[in-house]
Amino acid sequence: MLKIILPTIMLIPTTSLCQKKHLLSMTTTISFIIAFMSLQLMKPQQESTMTYPNYLLGTDHISAPLFVLSCWLTPLMILASQNHLMTEPTNRKRTFISTITLLQISLMLAFSATELTTFYVAFESTLIPALIVITRWGNQMQRLSAGVYFLFYTLAGSLPLLISLLFLQSNSGTLSLPLMQLNCQPTNDSWTYTMWWFALLTAFMVKMPLYGLHLWLPKAHVEAPIAGSMVLAAVLLKLGGYGIIRMSSILNSPFKNLSYPFMILALWGIIMTSLTCLRQTDLKSMIAYSSIGHMGLVITATLIQTSWALTGATTLMIAHGLTSSMLFCLSNTNYERTNSRILLMTRNMQSILPLMTMWWLIASLTNMALPPTINLIGELYIITSLFNWSNITILITGFGTVISATYTLYMFSSTQWSGDLPTSMMTIPPTQTREHLIMTLHVLPMTMLMIKPQLISTMF
Repeated sequence: MLKIILPTIMLIPTTSLCQKKHLLSMTTTISFIIAFMSLQLMKPQQESTMTYPNYLLGTDHISAPLFVLSCWLTPLMILASQNHLMTEPTNRKRTFISTITLLQISLMLAFSATELTTFYVAFESTLIPALIVITRWGNQMQRLSAGVYFLFYTLAGSLPLLISLLFLQSNSGTLSLPLMQLNCQPTNDSWTYTMWWFALLTAFMVKMPLYGLHLWLPKAHVEAPIAGSMVLAAVLLKLGGYGIIRMSSILNSPFKNLSYPFMILALWGIIMTSLTCLRQTDLKSMIAYSSIGHMGLVITATLIQTSWALTGATTLMIAHGLTSSMLFCLSNTNYERTNSRILLMTRNMQSILPLMTMWWLIASLTNMALPPTINLIGELYIITSLFNWSNITILITGFGTVISATYTLYMFSSTQWSGDLPTSMMTIPPTQTREHLIMTLHVLPMTMLMIKPQLISTMF
């Protein structure tokens, strides 16, 4: 574990001391080396116990895939941001790469922490570099408003989490995950215990986000640069699901029906956000709202707490992380050429960028969860678990799946086929090898997981 975290920390002084002409190539190469080193954690786990390289850090079949995903996305974010950083001075390029590295370090510590105080500090420290990336390197003037929404929504949800952790420390005498799993807290039906249980999950519900607490997400996604959108959709949202799974493994819900409000909002959010996607004109906004719908499925799975549901939640989090990151990269290639995210301004792209249409097709098929994609495996596990929990949920999840396929096909056809090619797009530059490399590095992990899904699950 330390041989992955320490080189990542040393990437910050390397960025500061590296020569100008080697800055991007050097940092990208080192990030790829770290990402390939992290792949050793992706071993099929026969048991759900954690592996402890030391008494402060540890991984298991839930945290290891998310840890590797955060390492894998860092070089891709640097690659995708090269065109965006082209006009920036060298000092600002160094600051940008250092900020991305700090964000990766915080995510790695959050996914590998075995002590809840360390987890909370790492969970909160992701806020600062993400806020800097959104407000400093965002494309539009509304980026400051998006940063304020992101900051205050996250802080408002995190304060109850801090209070509940302090309460847990005073009651149990420890915040170590292994010790708390051995000494699980007994169920208490008091009003205080109920409010404490709600407070414990609030921060994670905001981070996912739960429908009704999601207003920060479309703003942050739309106004963030490509690196910010990639890490928000692929990893930061998964912190919420990971936190719910971790907390639910050591605590019991005071009443079985206490999760009903969260379940209702999550299921209702699947329908509402999918319908919202059908009337979106902004490409990034459409992808952002689709993330809320997919995360609604993950929230329901983490609250059910069966082995099938948790397997589906983990699988869908990894699959959605790669798919949404790829979709944001594709929308960024359009934006860099047309300076517009409006669907009406980016029509019939397949006539001038035919190879990019292939990547759009692959990303759209995975977003629709068509077989044999890993997205389908995750959704089937979750939908089956929901059906066993309540039969009526098959209507909601089935309707949401149909709408999801509808808006994904609408997005693909609007950007690639429909209408005449606008005259302003006749002279746009062709695609670059760097862009095809980014798409390949998104598709390659998804293909590997389709071939061997045991890497991220113990149920196969």
